[in-house]
Amino acid sequence: MRQLSEVDQDLIRLVQDSGFGRWLDQITATGGCAHPIHLTGSTTTRDALTGEVLHHYDTRNEPGERLLIRCRNRRATVCAPCSRLHAGDTFHLVRAGLLGGKTVPAEVRERPRLFLTLTAPSFGPVHRTTTDGQRCRPRRDAGDCEHGRPVGCPAFHDVAERLVGQPLCPDCYDYPAHILWHAHAGRLWKAFTDNLYNHLAARVGRTRTGLRHSLRISYAKVAEYQKRAAVHIHAVVRLDGAHGPDDPPPAWATADVLLAVVRTAAAAVQLPTPYSAALGEHALRWGTELDARPLRAFSGGEGLADDAVAAYVAKYVTKGATDTGAGLDHQLASPDDIAAAPVSAHVRTLMRTCWRLGGLRELEPLRLRTWAHTLGYRGHVLTKSRRYSTTYTALRTERADHERAGAQLADDSVATTVAHWRYVGSGHTPGAALLAAGIAEDRTRNREIAREEMAADSRGPVGSG
Repeated sequence: MRQLSEVDQDLIRLVQDSGFGRWLDQITATGGCAHPIHLTGSTTTRDALTGEVLHHYDTRNEPGERLLIRCRNRRATVCAPCSRLHAGDTFHLVRAGLLGGKTVPAEVRERPRLFLTLTAPSFGPVHRTTTDGQRCRPRRDAGDCEHGRPVGCPAFHDVAERLVGQPLCPDCYDYPAHILWHAHAGRLWKAFTDNLYNHLAARVGRTRTGLRHSLRISYAKVAEYQKRAAVHIHAVVRLDGAHGPDDPPPAWATADVLLAVVRTAAAAVQLPTPYSAALGEHALRWGTELDARPLRAFSGGEGLADDAVAAYVAKYVTKGATDTGAGLDHQLASPDDIAAAPVSAHVRTLMRTCWRLGGLRELEPLRLRTWAHTLGYRGHVLTKSRRYSTTYTALRTERADHERAGAQLADDSVATTVAHWRYVGSGHTPGAALLAAGIAEDRTRNREIAREEMAADSRGPVGSG
Protein backbone atom coordinates (compact mmCIF):
# COMPACT_ATOMS: atom_id res chain seq x y z
CA MET A 1 0.00 0.00 0.00
CA ARG A 2 1.39 3.39 -1.06
CA GLN A 3 2.34 5.62 1.84
CA LEU A 4 0.61 9.00 1.77
CA SER A 5 2.80 12.02 1.23
CA GLU A 6 3.03 14.83 3.74
CA VAL A 7 0.80 16.99 1.53
CA ASP A 8 -1.87 14.27 1.24
CA GLN A 9 -1.85 13.64 4.98
CA ASP A 10 -2.24 17.33 5.68
CA LEU A 11 -5.10 17.64 3.15
CA ILE A 12 -6.97 14.79 4.82
CA ARG A 13 -6.45 16.43 8.22
CA LEU A 14 -7.82 19.74 6.97
CA VAL A 15 -10.85 18.32 5.21
CA GLN A 16 -11.84 16.20 8.19
CA ASP A 17 -11.63 19.15 10.58
CA SER A 18 -15.05 20.50 11.62
CA GLY A 19 -13.87 24.05 10.87
CA PHE A 20 -12.77 23.27 7.31
CA GLY A 21 -15.58 25.29 5.70
CA ARG A 22 -14.76 28.42 7.67
CA TRP A 23 -11.04 27.94 7.09
CA LEU A 24 -11.69 27.68 3.34
CA ASP A 25 -13.69 30.91 3.54
CA GLN A 26 -10.67 32.63 5.11
CA ILE A 27 -8.31 31.38 2.39
CA THR A 28 -10.75 32.54 -0.27
CA ALA A 29 -11.01 35.96 1.39
CA THR A 30 -7.23 36.35 1.11
CA GLY A 31 -7.39 35.52 -2.61
CA GLY A 32 -5.24 32.44 -2.09
CA CYS A 33 -2.38 34.45 -0.54
CA ALA A 34 0.76 32.29 -0.51
CA HIS A 35 2.05 33.55 2.86
CA PRO A 36 -0.91 34.83 4.91
CA ILE A 37 -0.40 36.56 8.24
CA HIS A 38 -1.99 34.84 11.26
CA LEU A 39 -3.60 37.11 13.85
CA THR A 40 -5.42 36.47 17.08
CA GLY A 41 -7.60 39.01 18.86
CA SER A 42 -10.96 40.74 18.72
CA THR A 43 -12.85 43.87 17.68
CA THR A 44 -15.83 45.40 19.43
CA THR A 45 -18.02 48.14 17.95
CA ARG A 46 -20.27 50.09 20.33
CA ASP A 47 -22.80 52.87 20.02
CA ALA A 48 -20.89 55.94 21.14
CA LEU A 49 -23.91 57.35 22.99
CA THR A 50 -25.48 54.31 24.67
CA GLY A 51 -22.51 51.94 24.91
CA GLU A 52 -24.58 49.20 23.27
CA VAL A 53 -22.49 46.54 21.52
CA LEU A 54 -23.33 46.77 17.83
CA HIS A 55 -20.86 44.19 16.59
CA HIS A 56 -18.29 41.87 18.17
CA TYR A 57 -15.76 39.61 16.51
CA ASP A 58 -13.33 37.25 18.25
CA THR A 59 -10.88 34.81 16.72
CA ARG A 60 -11.64 32.29 19.44
CA ASN A 61 -14.51 31.19 17.20
CA GLU A 62 -12.22 30.67 14.20
CA PRO A 63 -10.38 27.48 13.17
CA GLY A 64 -7.16 27.37 15.16
CA GLU A 65 -8.38 30.53 16.97
CA ARG A 66 -6.75 32.75 14.36
CA LEU A 67 -7.64 35.01 11.45
CA LEU A 68 -5.73 34.93 8.15
CA ILE A 69 -5.05 38.17 6.26
CA ARG A 70 -3.08 38.93 3.10
CA CYS A 71 0.69 39.29 3.30
CA ARG A 72 0.46 42.17 0.75
CA ASN A 73 3.91 41.42 -0.65
CA ARG A 74 4.32 43.17 -4.00
CA ARG A 75 6.84 40.66 -5.42
CA ALA A 76 5.42 38.03 -7.75
CA THR A 77 8.23 35.67 -6.74
CA VAL A 78 7.07 35.82 -3.11
CA CYS A 79 3.27 35.87 -3.43
CA ALA A 80 1.67 35.94 -6.87
CA PRO A 81 -1.92 36.66 -5.65
CA CYS A 82 -0.89 39.67 -3.56
CA SER A 83 1.45 40.94 -6.27
CA ARG A 84 -1.44 40.92 -8.77
CA LEU A 85 -3.52 42.95 -6.33
CA HIS A 86 -0.63 45.38 -5.83
CA ALA A 87 -0.17 45.66 -9.61
CA GLY A 88 -3.86 46.53 -9.95
CA ASP A 89 -3.59 49.23 -7.31
CA THR A 90 -0.50 50.61 -9.04
CA PHE A 91 -2.29 50.68 -12.38
CA HIS A 92 -5.15 52.74 -10.92
CA LEU A 93 -2.75 54.99 -8.99
CA VAL A 94 -0.73 55.82 -12.10
CA ARG A 95 -3.76 55.97 -14.41
CA ALA A 96 -5.57 58.40 -12.12
CA GLY A 97 -2.66 60.80 -12.46
CA LEU A 98 -2.91 60.54 -16.25
CA LEU A 99 -6.64 60.47 -16.95
CA GLY A 100 -8.27 61.55 -13.70
CA GLY A 101 -10.47 59.69 -11.25
CA LYS A 102 -9.89 58.69 -7.60
CA THR A 103 -10.27 62.36 -6.51
CA VAL A 104 -8.08 63.57 -9.41
CA PRO A 105 -9.89 65.86 -11.92
CA ALA A 106 -10.29 64.61 -15.51
CA GLU A 107 -8.60 67.79 -16.75
CA VAL A 108 -5.18 66.29 -16.00
CA ARG A 109 -5.41 64.40 -19.32
CA GLU A 110 -4.99 67.75 -21.07
CA ARG A 111 -1.84 68.66 -19.14
CA PRO A 112 1.70 68.40 -20.55
CA ARG A 113 2.85 64.85 -19.70
CA LEU A 114 5.87 62.72 -20.57
CA PHE A 115 6.94 59.15 -20.03
CA LEU A 116 10.62 59.34 -19.17
CA THR A 117 13.37 56.75 -18.75
CA LEU A 118 16.60 57.73 -16.98
CA THR A 119 19.46 55.25 -16.98
CA ALA A 120 22.54 54.58 -14.91
CA PRO A 121 25.89 55.56 -16.47
CA SER A 122 28.43 53.03 -17.67
CA PHE A 123 30.61 51.49 -14.99
CA GLY A 124 32.46 49.40 -17.56
CA PRO A 125 31.60 47.56 -20.80
CA VAL A 126 29.26 44.56 -20.42
CA HIS A 127 28.00 41.93 -22.83
CA ARG A 128 24.73 43.01 -24.40
CA THR A 129 21.84 41.50 -26.31
CA THR A 130 22.40 41.71 -30.06
CA THR A 131 19.63 42.48 -32.56
CA ASP A 132 19.34 43.21 -36.28
CA GLY A 133 22.52 41.30 -37.02
CA GLN A 134 24.70 43.50 -34.81
CA ARG A 135 27.49 41.93 -32.77
CA CYS A 136 27.99 42.48 -29.05
CA ARG A 137 30.99 44.82 -29.05
CA PRO A 138 32.84 44.56 -32.36
CA ARG A 139 36.27 46.19 -32.20
CA ARG A 140 38.73 45.28 -34.93
CA ASP A 141 42.27 44.77 -33.69
CA ALA A 142 41.32 46.26 -30.32
CA GLY A 143 43.61 43.97 -28.35
CA ASP A 144 43.33 43.23 -24.65
CA CYS A 145 42.84 45.34 -21.55
CA GLU A 146 45.55 45.68 -18.90
CA HIS A 147 44.27 42.51 -17.26
CA GLY A 148 44.74 40.46 -20.40
CA ARG A 149 41.08 40.21 -21.44
CA PRO A 150 39.65 41.26 -24.84
CA VAL A 151 38.16 44.75 -24.85
CA GLY A 152 35.67 43.76 -27.54
CA CYS A 153 33.24 40.90 -28.18
CA PRO A 154 32.38 39.81 -31.75
CA ALA A 155 29.69 37.32 -30.63
CA PHE A 156 25.91 37.40 -30.99
CA HIS A 157 23.98 37.16 -27.70
CA ASP A 158 20.37 36.12 -27.23
CA VAL A 159 18.39 37.97 -24.53
CA ALA A 160 18.24 34.80 -22.44
CA GLU A 161 22.01 34.21 -22.45
CA ARG A 162 23.55 34.30 -18.97
CA LEU A 163 26.53 36.21 -20.37
CA VAL A 164 24.33 39.25 -21.14
CA GLY A 165 24.95 41.98 -18.55
CA GLN A 166 28.23 40.48 -17.35
CA PRO A 167 31.38 42.68 -17.60
CA LEU A 168 33.88 42.02 -20.38
CA CYS A 169 36.54 42.39 -17.69
CA PRO A 170 35.45 42.24 -14.02
CA ASP A 171 38.78 43.80 -12.97
CA CYS A 172 38.17 46.85 -15.15
CA TYR A 173 34.56 47.27 -13.99
CA ASP A 174 34.05 50.09 -11.45
CA TYR A 175 32.12 48.17 -8.79
CA PRO A 176 32.42 50.86 -6.07
CA ALA A 177 30.94 53.49 -8.43
CA HIS A 178 28.06 51.14 -9.26
CA ILE A 179 27.24 50.68 -5.55
CA LEU A 180 27.58 54.37 -4.72
CA TRP A 181 25.35 55.29 -7.66
CA HIS A 182 22.64 52.96 -6.36
CA ALA A 183 22.98 54.34 -2.84
CA HIS A 184 22.46 57.89 -4.12
CA ALA A 185 19.75 57.16 -6.73
CA GLY A 186 17.12 58.96 -4.65
CA ARG A 187 19.26 62.08 -4.38
CA LEU A 188 20.02 61.91 -8.10
CA TRP A 189 16.29 61.98 -8.83
CA LYS A 190 15.82 64.93 -6.45
CA ALA A 191 18.65 66.78 -8.20
CA PHE A 192 17.00 66.06 -11.56
CA THR A 193 13.60 67.44 -10.53
CA ASP A 194 15.28 70.50 -8.99
CA ASN A 195 17.06 71.04 -12.30
CA LEU A 196 13.76 70.75 -14.15
CA TYR A 197 12.46 73.76 -12.23
CA ASN A 198 15.69 75.65 -12.83
CA HIS A 199 15.80 74.92 -16.57
CA LEU A 200 12.11 75.69 -17.07
CA ALA A 201 12.59 79.00 -15.25
CA ALA A 202 15.61 79.89 -17.38
CA ARG A 203 13.74 79.02 -20.57
CA VAL A 204 10.92 81.49 -19.85
CA GLY A 205 13.09 84.13 -18.19
CA ARG A 206 11.83 83.71 -14.64
CA THR A 207 13.40 82.93 -11.30
CA ARG A 208 12.93 79.50 -9.77
CA THR A 209 10.92 81.03 -6.91
CA GLY A 210 8.73 82.93 -9.35
CA LEU A 211 8.17 79.78 -11.38
CA ARG A 212 7.06 77.82 -8.30
CA HIS A 213 4.27 80.36 -7.80
CA SER A 214 2.69 79.29 -11.09
CA LEU A 215 3.83 75.73 -11.83
CA ARG A 216 4.27 72.37 -10.10
CA ILE A 217 6.02 69.23 -11.39
CA SER A 218 4.13 66.08 -10.45
CA TYR A 219 5.43 62.57 -11.07
CA ALA A 220 5.22 58.86 -10.38
CA LYS A 221 8.33 56.74 -10.91
CA VAL A 222 9.29 53.08 -10.77
CA ALA A 223 12.75 51.51 -10.48
CA GLU A 224 13.72 48.56 -12.68
CA TYR A 225 16.86 46.44 -12.53
CA GLN A 226 18.52 45.87 -15.89
CA LYS A 227 20.55 42.84 -16.97
CA ARG A 228 23.78 44.55 -15.86
CA ALA A 229 22.24 44.82 -12.36
CA ALA A 230 21.93 48.61 -12.57
CA VAL A 231 18.68 50.42 -11.78
CA HIS A 232 16.87 52.44 -14.41
CA ILE A 233 14.08 54.89 -13.55
CA HIS A 234 10.83 55.01 -15.53
CA ALA A 235 8.69 58.03 -14.68
CA VAL A 236 5.48 59.78 -15.64
CA VAL A 237 6.04 63.54 -15.39
CA ARG A 238 3.14 66.03 -15.49
CA LEU A 239 3.02 69.83 -15.35
CA ASP A 240 0.30 71.36 -13.15
CA GLY A 241 -0.45 74.79 -11.85
CA ALA A 242 1.04 75.81 -8.51
CA HIS A 243 -1.80 74.21 -6.53
CA GLY A 244 -1.62 70.80 -8.15
CA PRO A 245 -3.99 68.79 -10.37
CA ASP A 246 -6.96 71.15 -9.77
CA ASP A 247 -4.93 74.05 -11.17
CA PRO A 248 -3.93 74.32 -14.88
CA PRO A 249 -0.32 75.25 -15.70
CA PRO A 250 0.61 78.48 -17.51
CA ALA A 251 -0.16 78.56 -21.25
CA TRP A 252 3.55 78.45 -22.12
CA ALA A 253 4.03 75.16 -20.25
CA THR A 254 3.59 72.63 -23.05
CA ALA A 255 4.77 69.07 -23.63
CA ASP A 256 7.28 70.39 -26.17
CA VAL A 257 8.77 72.76 -23.59
CA LEU A 258 8.99 69.97 -21.03
CA LEU A 259 10.52 67.66 -23.63
CA ALA A 260 13.15 70.27 -24.45
CA VAL A 261 14.38 70.69 -20.87
CA VAL A 262 14.41 67.13 -19.51
CA ARG A 263 17.60 66.25 -21.38
CA THR A 264 19.50 69.35 -20.28
CA ALA A 265 18.21 68.96 -16.72
CA ALA A 266 19.41 65.34 -16.55
CA ALA A 267 22.76 66.12 -18.17
CA ALA A 268 23.43 68.91 -15.65
CA VAL A 269 23.15 66.62 -12.62
CA GLN A 270 26.49 66.04 -10.88
CA LEU A 271 26.40 64.71 -7.35
CA PRO A 272 29.66 64.30 -5.38
CA THR A 273 29.88 61.35 -3.00
CA PRO A 274 31.32 61.62 0.54
CA TYR A 275 35.12 61.65 0.44
CA SER A 276 36.73 58.34 1.31
CA ALA A 277 40.44 57.73 1.74
CA ALA A 278 39.94 54.27 0.25
CA LEU A 279 37.84 55.40 -2.74
CA GLY A 280 38.53 59.08 -3.22
CA GLU A 281 35.49 61.04 -4.43
CA HIS A 282 33.06 60.08 -7.18
CA ALA A 283 30.95 62.50 -9.23
CA LEU A 284 27.66 60.69 -9.88
CA ARG A 285 25.62 61.40 -13.00
CA TRP A 286 22.76 60.01 -15.02
CA GLY A 287 23.59 57.86 -18.04
CA THR A 288 23.67 59.33 -21.53
CA GLU A 289 20.82 57.05 -22.67
CA LEU A 290 17.63 58.98 -21.96
CA ASP A 291 14.22 58.40 -23.49
CA ALA A 292 11.35 60.89 -23.21
CA ARG A 293 8.02 60.56 -25.02
CA PRO A 294 4.79 62.58 -24.85
CA LEU A 295 1.63 60.86 -23.67
CA ARG A 296 -1.79 60.83 -25.27
CA ALA A 297 -5.09 60.06 -23.61
CA PHE A 298 -6.83 58.53 -26.61
CA SER A 299 -5.99 56.27 -29.55
CA GLY A 300 -4.55 57.89 -32.64
CA GLY A 301 -2.01 60.66 -32.89
CA GLU A 302 1.56 60.68 -31.71
CA GLY A 303 2.88 59.59 -28.34
CA LEU A 304 2.31 56.74 -25.94
CA ALA A 305 -1.16 55.74 -24.74
CA ASP A 306 -1.87 56.48 -21.08
CA ASP A 307 -3.37 53.07 -20.29
CA ALA A 308 -0.34 51.34 -21.82
CA VAL A 309 2.03 53.37 -19.64
CA ALA A 310 0.00 52.66 -16.49
CA ALA A 311 0.05 48.93 -17.31
CA TYR A 312 3.80 49.10 -18.00
CA VAL A 313 4.53 50.67 -14.61
CA ALA A 314 2.19 48.21 -12.85
CA LYS A 315 4.05 45.29 -14.42
CA TYR A 316 7.43 46.42 -13.18
CA VAL A 317 6.32 47.33 -9.67
CA THR A 318 5.75 43.63 -8.89
CA LYS A 319 9.29 42.72 -9.88
CA GLY A 320 12.19 42.69 -7.49
CA ALA A 321 15.91 42.30 -7.95
CA THR A 322 15.44 38.53 -7.93
CA ASP A 323 13.42 38.57 -11.16
CA THR A 324 16.37 39.80 -13.22
CA GLY A 325 19.00 37.99 -11.14
CA ALA A 326 20.19 41.37 -9.86
CA GLY A 327 19.83 40.65 -6.17
CA LEU A 328 17.75 38.93 -3.52
CA ASP A 329 14.41 39.52 -1.81
CA HIS A 330 15.86 39.17 1.70
CA GLN A 331 18.66 40.85 3.64
CA LEU A 332 22.10 39.30 4.03
CA ALA A 333 23.37 38.53 7.51
CA SER A 334 27.04 37.90 6.70
CA PRO A 335 29.55 37.45 3.86
CA ASP A 336 28.78 33.73 4.04
CA ASP A 337 25.26 34.50 2.80
CA ILE A 338 26.77 36.27 -0.20
CA ALA A 339 28.89 33.24 -1.07
CA ALA A 340 25.80 31.00 -0.96
CA ALA A 341 23.49 33.36 -2.89
CA PRO A 342 22.10 31.94 -6.18
CA VAL A 343 23.35 34.87 -8.29
CA SER A 344 25.87 35.47 -11.05
CA ALA A 345 29.53 36.20 -10.37
CA HIS A 346 28.91 39.83 -11.35
CA VAL A 347 26.07 40.29 -8.84
CA ARG A 348 28.01 38.43 -6.15
CA THR A 349 30.92 40.84 -6.63
CA LEU A 350 28.52 43.77 -6.34
CA MET A 351 27.19 42.34 -3.08
CA ARG A 352 30.69 41.84 -1.72
CA THR A 353 31.62 45.38 -2.74
CA CYS A 354 28.53 46.67 -0.99
CA TRP A 355 29.46 44.76 2.16
CA ARG A 356 33.06 46.00 2.04
CA LEU A 357 32.07 49.63 1.50
CA GLY A 358 29.52 49.33 4.28
CA GLY A 359 32.42 48.79 6.69
CA LEU A 360 33.96 52.19 5.91
CA ARG A 361 33.28 54.73 8.63
CA GLU A 362 32.69 57.60 6.20
CA LEU A 363 30.01 55.59 4.35
CA GLU A 364 28.14 54.35 7.45
CA PRO A 365 25.14 56.68 6.84
CA LEU A 366 24.44 54.84 3.58
CA ARG A 367 23.79 51.57 5.49
CA LEU A 368 25.23 49.59 2.60
CA ARG A 369 25.38 46.27 4.44
CA THR A 370 21.68 46.50 5.21
CA TRP A 371 20.99 46.96 1.49
CA ALA A 372 23.62 44.58 0.12
CA HIS A 373 20.85 42.26 -1.14
CA THR A 374 19.62 45.06 -3.44
CA LEU A 375 23.17 46.15 -4.38
CA GLY A 376 22.99 49.35 -2.34
CA TYR A 377 19.69 50.59 -3.79
CA ARG A 378 17.49 51.53 -0.84
CA GLY A 379 14.59 53.39 -2.42
CA HIS A 380 11.02 52.20 -2.77
CA VAL A 381 10.25 50.54 -6.08
CA LEU A 382 7.48 53.07 -6.78
CA THR A 383 7.37 56.61 -5.45
CA LYS A 384 5.33 59.64 -6.42
CA SER A 385 5.06 63.31 -5.67
CA ARG A 386 2.44 64.23 -3.08
CA ARG A 387 -0.03 65.78 -5.55
CA TYR A 388 0.37 63.37 -8.44
CA SER A 389 -2.72 61.26 -7.66
CA THR A 390 -4.30 59.09 -4.98
CA THR A 391 -2.43 56.81 -2.55
CA TYR A 392 -2.20 53.07 -1.97
CA THR A 393 -3.87 53.58 1.41
CA ALA A 394 -6.85 55.34 -0.18
CA LEU A 395 -7.21 52.61 -2.81
CA ARG A 396 -7.10 49.83 -0.20
CA THR A 397 -9.60 51.67 2.00
CA GLU A 398 -11.93 52.09 -0.96
CA ARG A 399 -11.67 48.38 -1.75
CA ALA A 400 -12.29 47.41 1.88
CA ASP A 401 -15.32 49.73 2.05
CA HIS A 402 -16.68 48.17 -1.13
CA GLU A 403 -16.24 44.66 0.27
CA ARG A 404 -18.03 45.68 3.47
CA ALA A 405 -20.83 47.50 1.64
CA GLY A 406 -23.22 44.59 1.91
CA ALA A 407 -22.65 44.17 5.63
CA GLN A 408 -23.07 47.70 6.95
CA LEU A 409 -24.77 48.15 10.31
CA ALA A 410 -28.35 49.27 10.06
CA ASP A 411 -27.93 51.68 12.96
CA ASP A 412 -26.91 55.14 11.72
CA SER A 413 -25.68 56.28 15.12
CA VAL A 414 -22.07 57.20 15.77
CA ALA A 415 -20.03 54.11 16.64
CA THR A 416 -16.59 53.50 18.13
CA THR A 417 -14.48 50.41 17.56
CA VAL A 418 -11.88 48.96 19.92
CA ALA A 419 -9.52 46.35 18.45
CA HIS A 420 -6.90 44.10 20.01
CA TRP A 421 -4.70 42.08 17.64
CA ARG A 422 -1.56 40.02 18.05
CA TYR A 423 0.68 38.42 15.44
CA VAL A 424 0.98 34.65 15.95
CA GLY A 425 2.54 33.35 12.74
CA SER A 426 2.46 33.26 8.96
CA GLY A 427 2.38 30.91 6.00
CA HIS A 428 0.59 27.63 5.20
CA THR A 429 0.92 23.98 6.04
CA PRO A 430 1.75 21.79 2.97
CA GLY A 431 -1.87 20.85 2.30
CA ALA A 432 -3.15 24.36 2.90
CA ALA A 433 -0.56 25.74 0.47
CA LEU A 434 -1.88 23.43 -2.25
CA LEU A 435 -5.49 24.51 -1.66
CA ALA A 436 -4.51 28.20 -1.56
CA ALA A 437 -2.66 27.84 -4.88
CA GLY A 438 -5.79 26.30 -6.41
CA ILE A 439 -7.96 29.17 -5.18
CA ALA A 440 -5.48 31.71 -6.56
CA GLU A 441 -5.41 29.90 -9.91
CA ASP A 442 -9.22 29.87 -10.09
CA ARG A 443 -9.35 33.59 -9.41
CA THR A 444 -6.80 34.27 -12.12
CA ARG A 445 -8.75 32.16 -14.60
CA ASN A 446 -12.01 33.91 -13.69
CA ARG A 447 -10.41 37.33 -14.22
CA GLU A 448 -9.11 36.27 -17.63
CA ILE A 449 -12.54 35.00 -18.67
CA ALA A 450 -14.20 38.21 -17.46
CA ARG A 451 -11.62 40.29 -19.33
CA GLU A 452 -12.22 38.34 -22.54
CA GLU A 453 -16.00 38.73 -22.20
CA MET A 454 -15.67 42.47 -21.64
CA ALA A 455 -13.45 42.76 -24.70
CA ALA A 456 -16.00 40.77 -26.74
CA ASP A 457 -18.86 42.99 -25.52
CA SER A 458 -16.94 46.13 -26.47
CA ARG A 459 -16.49 44.82 -30.02
CA GLY A 460 -20.22 44.13 -30.35
CA PRO A 461 -21.87 41.20 -32.19
CA VAL A 462 -20.12 39.72 -35.18
CA GLY A 463 -21.14 41.47 -38.38
CA SER A 464 -22.44 44.58 -36.65
CA GLY A 465 -21.29 48.07 -37.50
